[in-house]
Amino acid sequence: MAERAALEELVKLQGERVRGLKQQKASAELIEEEVGKLLKLKAQLGPDESKQKFVLKTPKGTRDYSPRQMAVREKVFDVIIRCFKRHGAEVIDTPVFELKETLMGKYGEDSKLIYDLKDQGGELLSLRYDLTVPFARYLAMNKLTNIKRYHIAKVYRRDNPAMTRGRYREFYQCDFDIAGNFDPMIPDAECLKIMCEILSSLQIGDFLVKVNDRRILDGMFAICGVSDSKFRTICSSVDKLDKVSWEEVKNEMAVLLQTPAQAGEEPLGVGSVAAGGRYDGLVGMFDPKGRKVPCVGLSIGVERIFSIVEQRLEALEEKVRTTETQVLVASAQKKLLEERLKLVSELWDAGIKAELLYKKNPKLLNQLQYCEEAGIPLVAIIGEQELKDGVIKLRSVTSREEQEDLKTAQNRDFNFYYGYFIDYYWQKWPDTTPFTYKALGA
Repeated sequence: MAERAALEELVKLQGERVRGLKQQKASAELIEEEVGKLLKLKAQLGPDESKQKFVLKTPKGTRDYSPRQMAVREKVFDVIIRCFKRHGAEVIDTPVFELKETLMGKYGEDSKLIYDLKDQGGELLSLRYDLTVPFARYLAMNKLTNIKRYHIAKVYRRDNPAMTRGRYREFYQCDFDIAGNFDPMIPDAECLKIMCEILSSLQIGDFLVKVNDRRILDGMFAICGVSDSKFRTICSSVDKLDKVSWEEVKNEMAVLLQTPAQAGEEPLGVGSVAAGGRYDGLVGMFDPKGRKVPCVGLSIGVERIFSIVEQRLEALEEKVRTTETQVLVASAQKKLLEERLKLVSELWDAGIKAELLYKKNPKLLNQLQYCEEAGIPLVAIIGEQELKDGVIKLRSVTSREEQEDLKTAQNRDFNFYYGYFIDYYWQKWPDTTPFTYKALGA
């Protein structure tokens, strides 16, 4: 390191000498001689290994999401969350990592897909593999025997990713679970209803829900001579039936259907988009006394749903708004920045989603063009005459209709102005609502 530092200093000094000679307009022969010395020093120095180039990319099995993609994801999440809340669920959250011993032995052969973290302060930790085991740990640790909860969060699996099919190493799960002692099959039926409500609301295509009783499967395994030690391995194979051929497993699971290309053809499966079931014994594995809490739940495979929705939006060439801005505050003349700032502040205080361009004197045409590009439905225009009259012009960007008698806050109580604005916004131009996503059934 010391030798390299000395060479770097010599290169620096020689470079300064060459630049100095050029400024002094020294002879070409002298400059050429000194440049030759500089090149020799640089050759001795060689490349700096500490400054090697690296490829900018996301880790394998992960991805970034653009504003357009996030707008779609938020809409899907909104549909799911509203359904969960409609059925009376509470929301919880748990750490993204758990004690390794909490997760080990809960997933059979899939335990090898768990991400282990480096030892930090004496605790062996792993990233959560799903949301079910952390929920069972939460119930046992807090001695809860009755709860209806939902949980939407990222989970991590060291699996072989298939990005085009919505299969990642980091992905969201949307879980709904009912824990407690209830009369048989009533919570189970509600879980099925929730699954159907969500998939129907998203309008992503026809789907088929397949229901089975694990006890029947247990009996089939017993008759086939499957030992207890192989039970989880066989179950894991059954759960992966959407990924392997019929010859390999001889069975199948919960599947989204594609519309047949021609009448009379069988629908083609594009994979499981939701799953669920009972896990009555899991909580007892964490309880010191082995006390069981019956549980049933479902999980929505949102990553695959996101892929389907994105493909549908691209096919329809539907424009997706990435903001919810209701109105742009614009000016028709110069030197009205202070007035624009005042009006947009009043709109924000009234709960209206508003923007303005970050220029002192923007052209009106540029402001209207921004509205069209961003999908902002309304523009509030102020000018010198409007300021004198204490009014603003409200224009629909699509129809270009104008309403010219909206009073400003200095002339009316602003609560009235806010109510008037919203009423006018929804009644005058109902088609300009910024929350429509046709492919999502909104």
